[in-house]
Amino acid sequence: MRVTEKKLADGVIKLDCEATAIEVNNALKEAGEAFALSMGVRPEPGKSIEQLCQEQLGIADLDKIVEMNAIEVLVPRALDRRNLVPAFPPKATPSVKFERGKKFSFALNVTVKPTYELTSYEPVEITVPPFVFDESPINQQLEEIAKNSVTYVATDAKPLTAGDACSIAMKCFDDGEEIKALTCEDRTYIMGRGYMPAGFDEELLGMEPGQTKEFTFEAPLGTESGEVVNKPISCTVTVKEVQKEVVPIIDDAWVKANMPMFASKEALVADMRRVFEAQQRESYEGYVQQMAVGALTHRFEGRIADEIYEATRDHLMNNLRMELQQAGMTWEQFVEGNGGEQQFGMMLMMQTREVLVQGFCLDAVYRHERMTLTDKDLEDACYGMNPQGNPKAMREDLEASGRGFALRETAERLKAARFVAANAKITVAEAPAAAPASETSAAEAEKPAEDARADEN
Repeated sequence: MRVTEKKLADGVIKLDCEATAIEVNNALKEAGEAFALSMGVRPEPGKSIEQLCQEQLGIADLDKIVEMNAIEVLVPRALDRRNLVPAFPPKATPSVKFERGKKFSFALNVTVKPTYELTSYEPVEITVPPFVFDESPINQQLEEIAKNSVTYVATDAKPLTAGDACSIAMKCFDDGEEIKALTCEDRTYIMGRGYMPAGFDEELLGMEPGQTKEFTFEAPLGTESGEVVNKPISCTVTVKEVQKEVVPIIDDAWVKANMPMFASKEALVADMRRVFEAQQRESYEGYVQQMAVGALTHRFEGRIADEIYEATRDHLMNNLRMELQQAGMTWEQFVEGNGGEQQFGMMLMMQTREVLVQGFCLDAVYRHERMTLTDKDLEDACYGMNPQGNPKAMREDLEASGRGFALRETAERLKAARFVAANAKITVAEAPAAAPASETSAAEAEKPAEDARADEN
Protein backbone atom coordinates (compact mmCIF):
# COMPACT_ATOMS: atom_id res chain seq x y z
CA MET A 1 0.00 0.00 0.00
CA ARG A 2 1.29 3.45 -0.92
CA VAL A 3 0.65 6.08 1.78
CA THR A 4 1.62 9.76 1.84
CA GLU A 5 0.89 12.18 4.66
CA LYS A 6 0.20 15.88 5.05
CA LYS A 7 -0.09 17.80 8.32
CA LEU A 8 -3.27 19.79 8.78
CA ALA A 9 -4.34 22.01 11.68
CA ASP A 10 -5.05 20.95 15.31
CA GLY A 11 -2.93 17.78 15.30
CA VAL A 12 -4.72 16.25 12.30
CA ILE A 13 -2.74 14.41 9.62
CA LYS A 14 -4.21 13.62 6.23
CA LEU A 15 -3.20 10.31 4.67
CA ASP A 16 -3.66 9.68 0.96
CA CYS A 17 -3.66 5.92 0.44
CA GLU A 18 -3.64 3.57 -2.53
CA ALA A 19 -4.20 -0.15 -1.97
CA THR A 20 -3.10 -2.65 -4.62
CA ALA A 21 -5.56 -4.99 -6.33
CA ILE A 22 -4.15 -7.88 -4.28
CA GLU A 23 -4.70 -5.95 -1.04
CA VAL A 24 -8.28 -5.19 -2.11
CA ASN A 25 -8.95 -8.87 -2.82
CA ASN A 26 -7.44 -9.92 0.51
CA ALA A 27 -9.55 -7.34 2.35
CA LEU A 28 -12.71 -8.66 0.69
CA LYS A 29 -11.71 -12.22 1.62
CA GLU A 30 -11.11 -11.27 5.27
CA ALA A 31 -14.36 -9.29 5.50
CA GLY A 32 -16.32 -12.08 3.77
CA GLU A 33 -15.01 -14.74 6.13
CA ALA A 34 -15.87 -12.61 9.17
CA PHE A 35 -19.38 -11.99 7.82
CA ALA A 36 -19.95 -15.69 7.12
CA LEU A 37 -18.80 -16.61 10.63
CA SER A 38 -21.11 -14.04 12.23
CA MET A 39 -24.07 -15.36 10.20
CA GLY A 40 -23.42 -18.98 11.12
CA VAL A 41 -22.62 -20.11 7.58
CA ARG A 42 -21.64 -23.79 7.62
CA PRO A 43 -18.37 -24.57 5.79
CA GLU A 44 -18.40 -27.32 3.16
CA PRO A 45 -15.37 -28.90 1.47
CA GLY A 46 -14.59 -27.53 -1.97
CA LYS A 47 -16.91 -24.52 -1.74
CA SER A 48 -15.90 -20.85 -1.48
CA ILE A 49 -17.33 -18.37 0.99
CA GLU A 50 -19.20 -16.72 -1.89
CA GLN A 51 -20.83 -20.02 -2.89
CA LEU A 52 -21.78 -20.88 0.68
CA CYS A 53 -23.34 -17.45 1.32
CA GLN A 54 -25.36 -17.71 -1.89
CA GLU A 55 -26.61 -21.22 -1.10
CA GLN A 56 -27.28 -20.75 2.62
CA LEU A 57 -28.18 -17.03 2.82
CA GLY A 58 -29.35 -16.25 -0.71
CA ILE A 59 -26.67 -13.55 -1.16
CA ALA A 60 -25.76 -13.20 -4.83
CA ASP A 61 -23.14 -10.41 -4.42
CA LEU A 62 -21.18 -10.90 -1.19
CA ASP A 63 -18.63 -8.23 -2.16
CA LYS A 64 -21.35 -5.58 -2.08
CA ILE A 65 -22.54 -6.71 1.36
CA VAL A 66 -19.07 -6.58 2.95
CA GLU A 67 -17.69 -3.60 1.02
CA MET A 68 -17.61 -1.18 3.99
CA ASN A 69 -16.07 -3.79 6.27
CA ALA A 70 -13.42 -4.56 3.63
CA ILE A 71 -12.51 -0.87 3.45
CA GLU A 72 -12.19 -0.82 7.25
CA VAL A 73 -9.74 -3.72 6.95
CA LEU A 74 -7.46 -1.45 4.90
CA VAL A 75 -7.52 1.48 7.36
CA PRO A 76 -5.21 0.07 10.08
CA ARG A 77 -2.75 -1.04 7.43
CA ALA A 78 -2.44 2.55 6.26
CA LEU A 79 -1.93 3.79 9.82
CA ASP A 80 0.68 1.15 10.52
CA ARG A 81 2.52 2.01 7.33
CA ARG A 82 3.11 5.55 8.70
CA ASN A 83 3.48 4.35 12.33
CA LEU A 84 0.66 6.64 13.47
CA VAL A 85 -1.38 6.03 16.62
CA PRO A 86 -4.80 7.68 16.25
CA ALA A 87 -6.78 9.10 19.15
CA PHE A 88 -9.74 7.19 17.68
CA PRO A 89 -10.28 5.12 14.52
CA PRO A 90 -10.50 7.38 11.45
CA LYS A 91 -13.09 6.90 8.69
CA ALA A 92 -11.98 6.31 5.11
CA THR A 93 -13.14 8.66 2.34
CA PRO A 94 -13.02 6.75 -0.99
CA SER A 95 -11.60 8.51 -4.05
CA VAL A 96 -12.68 5.80 -6.51
CA LYS A 97 -15.18 2.94 -6.62
CA PHE A 98 -14.24 -0.10 -4.48
CA GLU A 99 -14.00 -3.13 -6.78
CA ARG A 100 -12.43 -6.57 -6.63
CA GLY A 101 -9.29 -6.88 -8.71
CA LYS A 102 -8.68 -3.11 -8.94
CA LYS A 103 -6.60 -0.54 -7.08
CA PHE A 104 -8.45 1.48 -4.46
CA SER A 105 -7.64 5.05 -3.40
CA PHE A 106 -8.93 6.63 -0.21
CA ALA A 107 -8.11 9.41 2.25
CA LEU A 108 -7.92 9.41 6.04
CA ASN A 109 -8.01 12.43 8.34
CA VAL A 110 -6.20 11.12 11.41
CA THR A 111 -6.46 12.85 14.77
CA VAL A 112 -3.15 11.81 16.30
CA LYS A 113 -3.22 10.70 19.92
CA PRO A 114 -2.33 13.75 22.04
CA THR A 115 0.46 13.81 24.63
CA TYR A 116 0.16 15.03 28.21
CA GLU A 117 2.58 15.58 31.06
CA LEU A 118 2.04 14.71 34.73
CA THR A 119 2.46 17.03 37.69
CA SER A 120 5.01 14.60 39.16
CA TYR A 121 6.91 11.47 38.15
CA GLU A 122 7.91 10.50 41.68
CA PRO A 123 6.84 7.02 42.90
CA VAL A 124 3.18 6.81 43.87
CA GLU A 125 2.14 5.80 47.40
CA ILE A 126 -0.61 3.21 47.92
CA THR A 127 -2.01 1.05 50.70
CA VAL A 128 -3.14 -2.47 49.83
CA PRO A 129 -4.52 -5.43 51.78
CA PRO A 130 -2.16 -8.38 52.33
CA PHE A 131 -2.22 -11.37 50.02
CA VAL A 132 -4.34 -14.14 51.52
CA PHE A 133 -4.53 -17.51 49.82
CA ASP A 134 -8.10 -18.75 49.24
CA GLU A 135 -8.30 -22.50 49.95
CA SER A 136 -11.78 -22.98 48.46
CA PRO A 137 -10.63 -23.77 44.86
CA ILE A 138 -8.73 -26.81 46.20
CA ASN A 139 -11.85 -28.21 47.85
CA GLN A 140 -13.89 -27.46 44.73
CA GLN A 141 -11.31 -29.24 42.57
CA LEU A 142 -11.35 -32.31 44.83
CA GLU A 143 -15.14 -32.38 44.67
CA GLU A 144 -14.99 -32.10 40.87
CA ILE A 145 -12.51 -34.99 40.65
CA ALA A 146 -14.81 -37.13 42.80
CA LYS A 147 -17.86 -36.15 40.76
CA ASN A 148 -16.12 -37.05 37.49
CA SER A 149 -14.88 -40.39 38.87
CA VAL A 150 -18.18 -41.93 39.97
CA THR A 151 -18.77 -45.63 39.43
CA TYR A 152 -22.04 -47.57 39.22
CA VAL A 153 -22.81 -50.78 41.12
CA ALA A 154 -25.84 -53.03 41.29
CA THR A 155 -28.68 -52.05 43.61
CA ASP A 156 -32.14 -53.43 44.41
CA ALA A 157 -34.16 -54.51 41.40
CA LYS A 158 -37.17 -52.35 40.49
CA PRO A 159 -38.98 -51.00 37.40
CA LEU A 160 -36.92 -48.25 35.73
CA THR A 161 -38.02 -44.65 36.26
CA ALA A 162 -36.72 -41.32 34.93
CA GLY A 163 -33.19 -40.59 36.10
CA ASP A 164 -32.32 -44.22 36.98
CA ALA A 165 -29.00 -45.82 36.08
CA CYS A 166 -28.94 -49.35 34.71
CA SER A 167 -26.73 -51.85 32.93
CA ILE A 168 -28.03 -52.82 29.48
CA ALA A 169 -27.17 -55.05 26.56
CA MET A 170 -28.27 -53.57 23.23
CA LYS A 171 -28.27 -54.10 19.47
CA CYS A 172 -29.45 -51.40 17.06
CA PHE A 173 -30.19 -51.63 13.32
CA ASP A 174 -30.59 -49.06 10.54
CA ASP A 175 -32.48 -50.60 7.59
CA GLY A 176 -31.39 -54.03 8.78
CA GLU A 177 -27.71 -53.09 9.09
CA GLU A 178 -26.27 -53.31 12.59
CA ILE A 179 -25.01 -50.02 14.05
CA LYS A 180 -21.75 -51.10 15.70
CA ALA A 181 -21.36 -47.90 17.71
CA LEU A 182 -24.65 -48.56 19.52
CA THR A 183 -24.15 -52.30 20.07
CA CYS A 184 -22.96 -53.41 23.51
CA GLU A 185 -23.10 -56.36 25.91
CA ASP A 186 -22.80 -54.45 29.17
CA ARG A 187 -23.04 -50.66 29.30
CA THR A 188 -24.13 -48.34 32.10
CA TYR A 189 -26.93 -46.14 30.83
CA ILE A 190 -28.37 -43.19 32.77
CA MET A 191 -31.86 -42.20 31.75
CA GLY A 192 -32.70 -38.56 31.15
CA ARG A 193 -29.12 -37.40 30.46
CA GLY A 194 -29.69 -37.01 26.71
CA TYR A 195 -27.26 -39.77 25.77
CA MET A 196 -29.95 -41.26 23.53
CA PRO A 197 -33.09 -39.71 21.94
CA ALA A 198 -36.10 -39.20 24.22
CA GLY A 199 -38.01 -41.97 22.44
CA PHE A 200 -35.38 -44.50 23.56
CA ASP A 201 -35.76 -43.51 27.23
CA GLU A 202 -39.54 -43.68 27.00
CA GLU A 203 -39.34 -47.33 25.89
CA LEU A 204 -37.08 -48.20 28.86
CA LEU A 205 -39.50 -46.80 31.45
CA GLY A 206 -40.98 -49.62 33.51
CA MET A 207 -38.53 -52.30 32.33
CA GLU A 208 -37.03 -54.56 35.02
CA PRO A 209 -33.76 -56.53 35.31
CA GLY A 210 -33.85 -59.60 33.09
CA GLN A 211 -36.47 -58.15 30.75
CA THR A 212 -35.81 -57.89 26.98
CA LYS A 213 -37.72 -55.57 24.69
CA GLU A 214 -37.74 -54.88 20.95
CA PHE A 215 -38.83 -51.43 19.77
CA THR A 216 -38.18 -48.64 17.26
CA PHE A 217 -37.19 -45.05 18.03
CA GLU A 218 -36.35 -41.95 15.97
CA ALA A 219 -32.70 -40.84 15.85
CA PRO A 220 -30.84 -38.05 13.94
CA LEU A 221 -28.66 -40.16 11.62
CA GLY A 222 -28.60 -38.20 8.37
CA THR A 223 -28.81 -34.82 6.62
CA GLU A 224 -30.70 -33.57 3.60
CA SER A 225 -30.06 -30.12 2.11
CA GLY A 226 -28.00 -29.29 5.18
CA GLU A 227 -30.82 -30.16 7.59
CA VAL A 228 -30.70 -33.01 10.14
CA VAL A 229 -33.10 -35.84 9.31
CA ASN A 230 -34.47 -38.33 11.86
CA LYS A 231 -34.49 -42.00 10.87
CA PRO A 232 -36.27 -44.97 12.50
CA ILE A 233 -33.86 -47.24 14.39
CA SER A 234 -34.94 -50.72 15.48
CA CYS A 235 -33.29 -52.19 18.55
CA THR A 236 -33.34 -54.98 21.11
CA VAL A 237 -32.54 -54.01 24.70
CA THR A 238 -32.04 -56.23 27.75
CA VAL A 239 -31.93 -54.63 31.19
CA LYS A 240 -29.30 -56.54 33.17
CA GLU A 241 -29.42 -54.68 36.49
CA VAL A 242 -30.50 -51.45 38.16
CA GLN A 243 -27.49 -49.48 39.40
CA LYS A 244 -26.68 -46.72 41.86
CA GLU A 245 -24.01 -44.05 41.73
CA VAL A 246 -20.99 -44.38 44.04
CA VAL A 247 -18.93 -41.21 44.56
CA PRO A 248 -15.35 -42.10 45.59
CA ILE A 249 -13.60 -40.74 48.65
CA ILE A 250 -10.46 -38.99 47.49
CA ASP A 251 -7.92 -40.46 49.92
CA ASP A 252 -4.37 -41.82 49.66
CA ALA A 253 -5.52 -45.19 48.31
CA TRP A 254 -7.71 -43.64 45.61
CA VAL A 255 -4.98 -41.21 44.53
CA LYS A 256 -2.36 -43.97 44.26
CA ALA A 257 -4.72 -46.14 42.21
CA ASN A 258 -6.07 -43.44 39.88
CA MET A 259 -3.44 -40.67 39.83
CA PRO A 260 -0.11 -42.52 40.13
CA MET A 261 1.89 -39.38 39.43
CA PHE A 262 1.10 -38.37 43.03
CA ALA A 263 2.27 -40.46 45.99
CA SER A 264 -0.59 -39.40 48.26
CA LYS A 265 -3.57 -37.08 48.62
CA GLU A 266 -1.25 -34.65 50.39
CA ALA A 267 0.99 -34.54 47.31
CA LEU A 268 -2.04 -33.96 45.06
CA VAL A 269 -3.28 -31.12 47.28
CA ALA A 270 0.21 -29.58 47.39
CA ASP A 271 0.32 -29.51 43.58
CA MET A 272 -3.15 -27.92 43.46
CA ARG A 273 -2.05 -25.32 45.99
CA ARG A 274 1.01 -24.49 43.88
CA VAL A 275 -1.14 -23.89 40.78
CA PHE A 276 -3.94 -21.98 42.50
CA GLU A 277 -1.55 -19.86 44.56
CA ALA A 278 0.31 -18.84 41.41
CA GLN A 279 -3.00 -17.83 39.80
CA GLN A 280 -4.15 -15.91 42.87
CA ARG A 281 -0.81 -14.14 43.24
CA GLU A 282 -0.97 -13.10 39.59
CA SER A 283 -4.44 -11.65 40.22
CA TYR A 284 -3.21 -9.92 43.38
CA GLU A 285 -0.26 -8.38 41.56
CA GLY A 286 -2.67 -7.17 38.89
CA TYR A 287 -4.78 -5.56 41.62
CA VAL A 288 -1.72 -3.84 43.13
CA GLN A 289 -0.72 -2.62 39.68
CA GLN A 290 -4.21 -1.23 39.07
CA MET A 291 -4.12 0.57 42.44
CA ALA A 292 -0.74 2.12 41.54
CA VAL A 293 -1.99 3.29 38.14
CA GLY A 294 -5.13 4.64 39.80
CA ALA A 295 -2.96 6.74 42.12
CA LEU A 296 -0.99 7.97 39.12
CA THR A 297 -4.13 9.37 37.46
CA HIS A 298 -4.39 12.03 40.19
CA ARG A 299 -1.37 13.66 38.58
CA PHE A 300 -3.07 14.11 35.21
CA GLU A 301 -3.56 17.65 33.97
CA GLY A 302 -5.07 18.83 30.74
CA ARG A 303 -8.26 18.84 28.73
CA ILE A 304 -9.40 15.89 26.66
CA ALA A 305 -11.00 16.97 23.38
CA ASP A 306 -14.71 16.27 23.07
CA GLU A 307 -14.27 14.28 19.86
CA ILE A 308 -11.76 11.95 21.58
CA TYR A 309 -14.05 11.50 24.57
CA GLU A 310 -17.11 10.83 22.39
CA ALA A 311 -15.28 8.38 20.13
CA THR A 312 -13.95 6.44 23.15
CA ARG A 313 -17.41 6.36 24.73
CA ASP A 314 -18.94 5.05 21.51
CA HIS A 315 -16.21 2.42 21.24
CA LEU A 316 -16.90 1.22 24.80
CA MET A 317 -20.63 1.11 24.09
CA ASN A 318 -20.16 -0.88 20.88
CA ASN A 319 -17.96 -3.43 22.68
CA LEU A 320 -20.54 -3.71 25.44
CA ARG A 321 -23.36 -4.22 22.96
CA MET A 322 -21.46 -7.09 21.32
CA GLU A 323 -20.81 -8.71 24.72
CA LEU A 324 -24.49 -8.40 25.65
CA GLN A 325 -25.54 -9.89 22.31
CA GLN A 326 -23.27 -12.89 22.90
CA ALA A 327 -24.72 -13.27 26.41
CA GLY A 328 -28.29 -13.13 25.09
CA MET A 329 -29.19 -9.90 26.92
CA THR A 330 -30.77 -6.83 25.36
CA TRP A 331 -29.31 -3.35 25.77
CA GLU A 332 -32.51 -2.20 27.49
CA GLN A 333 -32.32 -5.02 30.05
CA PHE A 334 -28.71 -4.21 30.87
CA VAL A 335 -29.35 -0.48 31.27
CA GLU A 336 -32.38 -1.14 33.48
CA GLY A 337 -30.36 -3.57 35.60
CA ASN A 338 -27.74 -0.85 36.14
CA GLY A 339 -30.05 1.77 37.55
CA GLY A 340 -31.69 3.13 34.41
CA GLU A 341 -30.50 5.48 31.68
CA GLN A 342 -29.40 8.37 33.91
CA GLN A 343 -27.32 6.28 36.32
CA PHE A 344 -25.88 4.14 33.53
CA GLY A 345 -24.97 7.29 31.58
CA MET A 346 -23.05 8.57 34.61
CA MET A 347 -21.26 5.24 34.99
CA LEU A 348 -20.30 5.21 31.31
CA MET A 349 -19.05 8.79 31.50
CA MET A 350 -16.83 7.95 34.48
CA GLN A 351 -15.52 4.78 32.83
CA THR A 352 -14.71 6.64 29.61
CA ARG A 353 -12.72 9.28 31.47
CA GLU A 354 -10.93 6.61 33.52
CA VAL A 355 -9.90 4.68 30.41
CA LEU A 356 -8.59 7.80 28.67
CA VAL A 357 -6.77 9.29 31.66
CA GLN A 358 -5.09 6.02 32.61
CA GLY A 359 -3.87 5.54 29.07
CA PHE A 360 -2.52 9.08 28.73
CA CYS A 361 -0.78 8.85 32.15
CA LEU A 362 0.96 5.62 31.17
CA ASP A 363 1.98 7.17 27.84
CA ALA A 364 3.57 10.03 29.80
CA VAL A 365 5.52 7.65 32.07
CA TYR A 366 6.75 5.63 29.08
CA ARG A 367 8.07 8.79 27.39
CA HIS A 368 9.52 10.28 30.59
CA GLU A 369 11.45 7.14 31.47
CA ARG A 370 12.68 6.80 27.86
CA MET A 371 11.52 3.20 27.68
CA THR A 372 11.86 0.96 24.64
CA LEU A 373 10.03 -2.22 23.68
CA THR A 374 11.51 -5.70 23.44
CA ASP A 375 10.06 -8.80 21.79
CA LYS A 376 9.11 -10.03 25.25
CA ASP A 377 7.18 -6.81 25.95
CA LEU A 378 5.14 -7.31 22.77
CA GLU A 379 4.46 -10.97 23.58
CA ASP A 380 3.50 -10.10 27.17
CA ALA A 381 0.94 -7.68 25.75
CA CYS A 382 -0.43 -10.44 23.50
CA TYR A 383 -0.64 -12.79 26.49
CA GLY A 384 -2.60 -10.13 28.40
CA MET A 385 -5.09 -9.86 25.52
CA ASN A 386 -5.57 -13.63 25.32
CA PRO A 387 -3.94 -15.78 28.05
CA GLN A 388 -5.14 -18.97 26.30
CA GLY A 389 -3.64 -18.03 22.95
CA ASN A 390 -0.17 -18.27 21.43
CA PRO A 391 1.53 -14.87 22.01
CA LYS A 392 3.94 -15.22 19.09
CA ALA A 393 1.20 -16.26 16.66
CA MET A 394 -1.06 -13.46 17.92
CA ARG A 395 1.70 -10.91 17.40
CA GLU A 396 2.23 -12.13 13.84
CA ASP A 397 -1.52 -11.89 13.14
CA LEU A 398 -1.79 -8.37 14.55
CA GLU A 399 1.21 -7.10 12.62
CA ALA A 400 0.11 -8.82 9.40
CA SER A 401 -3.34 -7.22 9.69
CA GLY A 402 -1.87 -3.74 10.14
CA ARG A 403 -2.62 -3.54 13.87
CA GLY A 404 1.01 -3.39 14.91
CA PHE A 405 0.53 0.21 16.10
CA ALA A 406 -2.25 -0.88 18.46
CA LEU A 407 -0.12 -3.75 19.80
CA ARG A 408 2.79 -1.39 20.41
CA GLU A 409 0.56 1.04 22.28
CA THR A 410 -0.76 -1.76 24.49
CA ALA A 411 2.77 -3.05 25.15
CA GLU A 412 4.08 0.43 26.00
CA ARG A 413 1.28 1.02 28.48
CA LEU A 414 1.73 -2.40 30.07
CA LYS A 415 5.45 -1.79 30.50
CA ALA A 416 4.78 1.63 32.04
CA ALA A 417 2.15 0.18 34.39
CA ARG A 418 4.58 -2.47 35.59
CA PHE A 419 7.22 0.21 36.15
CA VAL A 420 4.82 2.34 38.19
CA ALA A 421 3.83 -0.65 40.37
CA ALA A 422 7.41 -1.89 40.79
CA ASN A 423 8.58 1.55 42.00
CA ALA A 424 5.52 2.40 44.09
CA LYS A 425 5.81 2.95 47.84
CA ILE A 426 3.44 0.24 49.03
CA THR A 427 2.06 -0.07 52.53
CA VAL A 428 0.49 -3.45 53.26
CA ALA A 429 -2.43 -3.01 55.65
CA GLU A 430 -2.69 -5.38 58.58
CA ALA A 431 -5.23 -8.14 58.13
CA PRO A 432 -8.21 -7.72 60.50
CA ALA A 433 -7.84 -9.97 63.51
CA ALA A 434 -10.35 -12.82 63.76
CA ALA A 435 -12.87 -12.45 66.58
CA PRO A 436 -12.40 -14.92 69.48
CA ALA A 437 -14.69 -17.94 69.29
CA SER A 438 -16.59 -16.94 72.43
CA GLU A 439 -17.25 -13.45 71.08
CA THR A 440 -18.33 -14.84 67.72
CA SER A 441 -20.76 -17.21 69.36
CA ALA A 442 -22.17 -14.46 71.50
CA ALA A 443 -22.60 -12.21 68.48
CA GLU A 444 -24.35 -14.97 66.59
CA ALA A 445 -26.62 -15.63 69.57
CA GLU A 446 -27.55 -11.95 69.76
CA LYS A 447 -28.39 -11.62 66.07
CA PRO A 448 -31.72 -13.54 66.12
CA ALA A 449 -32.87 -11.40 69.05
CA GLU A 450 -31.90 -8.21 67.21
CA ASP A 451 -33.71 -9.43 64.08
CA ALA A 452 -36.81 -10.20 66.14
CA ARG A 453 -36.80 -6.74 67.71
CA ALA A 454 -36.40 -5.20 64.25
CA ASP A 455 -39.40 -7.18 63.02
CA GLU A 456 -41.50 -5.98 65.97
CA ASN A 457 -40.62 -2.37 65.20
